[in-house]
Amino acid sequence: MISRRDFLQVSMAAASIVGGSGFGNWARLAAQQTLTQDQLLDFDTFGNVTLIHVTDIHAQLKPIYFREPEINIGVGDANGQIPHVTGADYRKMYGIEDGSPSAYALTYNDFAALGAEYGKVGGLDRVATVVNSIRAARPDALLLDGGDTWHGSYTCYQTAGQDMVNVMNKLAPDAMTFHWEFTLGSDRVHEILEDLPFAALGQNIFDKEWEEPSENFESYKMFERGGTKVAVIGQAFPYMPIANPGWMFPEYSFGIRDERMQEQVDEARAEGAELIVVLSHNGFDVDKKMASRVQGIDVILSGHTHDAVPEPVLVGETIIIASGSNGKFVSRVDLDVRDGKMMGFKHKLIPIFSDVIEPDAEMTQLIDEQREPYLDKLTEVIGQLDMESVLYRRGNFNGTWDDVICDALISEREADIAMSPGVRWGPSILPGQDITREDIWNVTSMTYGKAYRSEMTGEFIHVILEDVADNLFNTDPYYQQGGDMVRIGGMGYDIDVSKPQGSRISNMTLLKTGEQIDPAKTYIVAGWASVNEATEGPQIWDVVENHIKALGTVSTSQNTSVKVTGT
Repeated sequence: MISRRDFLQVSMAAASIVGGSGFGNWARLAAQQTLTQDQLLDFDTFGNVTLIHVTDIHAQLKPIYFREPEINIGVGDANGQIPHVTGADYRKMYGIEDGSPSAYALTYNDFAALGAEYGKVGGLDRVATVVNSIRAARPDALLLDGGDTWHGSYTCYQTAGQDMVNVMNKLAPDAMTFHWEFTLGSDRVHEILEDLPFAALGQNIFDKEWEEPSENFESYKMFERGGTKVAVIGQAFPYMPIANPGWMFPEYSFGIRDERMQEQVDEARAEGAELIVVLSHNGFDVDKKMASRVQGIDVILSGHTHDAVPEPVLVGETIIIASGSNGKFVSRVDLDVRDGKMMGFKHKLIPIFSDVIEPDAEMTQLIDEQREPYLDKLTEVIGQLDMESVLYRRGNFNGTWDDVICDALISEREADIAMSPGVRWGPSILPGQDITREDIWNVTSMTYGKAYRSEMTGEFIHVILEDVADNLFNTDPYYQQGGDMVRIGGMGYDIDVSKPQGSRISNMTLLKTGEQIDPAKTYIVAGWASVNEATEGPQIWDVVENHIKALGTVSTSQNTSVKVTGT
């Protein structure tokens, strides 16, 4: 007798053959290099339940450029596994032709040339068109938002998230979970939640004082869809007080809490749930481990690590879906649920090519209304990128945007060394383009953006690097508690990702002199995004703006200051 896991594997293979999994037809249009909206949205409705997933939008209302990572290292069991495959290896794994629309959307190679050819991606008015199209075919589809929504832009900062709340309310998701939203401060989050017209979920959001589930967030919500009872369980980012300032949300504690997740799955099943969906902001590797430990989850909609995965990953009998970031993709999953079991599915990762998808007129008007009071500030040109450079961030180590930020910290704050957080959000800029104030804010906007200047010993700098490296390269995903590696300016180092904590970082060198960093010597270090409440200094966006104004034209070069081994 065939097992349900074997049945699902057959379902995945069959769906891939018929174009219902992965990219669908758009991945096979390389020869023509032409796309239409109908091709992007083409989908043969399947089964009786439809899920629509968006995540990690980071307040990007308008179309952007977004370069996928060049380096995404997996350690332990994740080594060489999705999502830790990039570039040519990724294209080979999924049969993507060089220069095709899918190569542009999903890998980094030839990004500038392909960006000029295929144009920008995203835009929530285009996302609205896709969502409306799916709802027209399947009116009771569930739209689920994986969080990191009310954060990441000039207008989001100026309105304390209200611009995104207004736009997302119009898009009308059925539920969302959370991460960066909490950096608005818990008072502001509570204010938004009072009028939120959809479910705010987080089974792992606890009242810190009483160590019991918070009354402000539901653990899960039951929906009736396609004659099926669907339980959507929320999983907020587990490491909020570690990765972000705990003083901004002092009444809450988080954590993975997979034992409680199992309890919630069992409780939902007892209430008649026939399909269990976890709306997660764990990150992909954490979700894989959770799927191996918690029994009875049918689907995990994964967020946080910004991975765009064109085919579901199967762990036991759980499928994991990842839908990228910055509004660049929408995932559609149709499921056949019978007799209380998920018996099959079809999936499509839909790229939001903004020049192909017609914007929804009502959503465009609403977006423009949010931006209009700030338009002069947003569009002011601060500098220009030279014709040989691309500004991007995404990757385990420094991107060129990070290099510019670190250079700004060193020059404007008169420092020896600069540190910039290893965050993943932030759009890209193509060669020769103007750099506007909006562009700068898109890579710096946060509620704790002050640029500090302090003295640190070489030993302390080493401790910081080792600590962050363990958050990223610990072989146990449950100990990967942050973003990517802290970005460093003015200093080089070697890192062996295969070594244990405390032994990964070596050969720390001050670039301006070529001297080895002395553990006992004190250095002037500038940085930003400190989690300490009393941090003093100018805002990072002002530091970067002043630096770019002084340069006029920004140019970048290959950063060879970090040498990585052990992969």
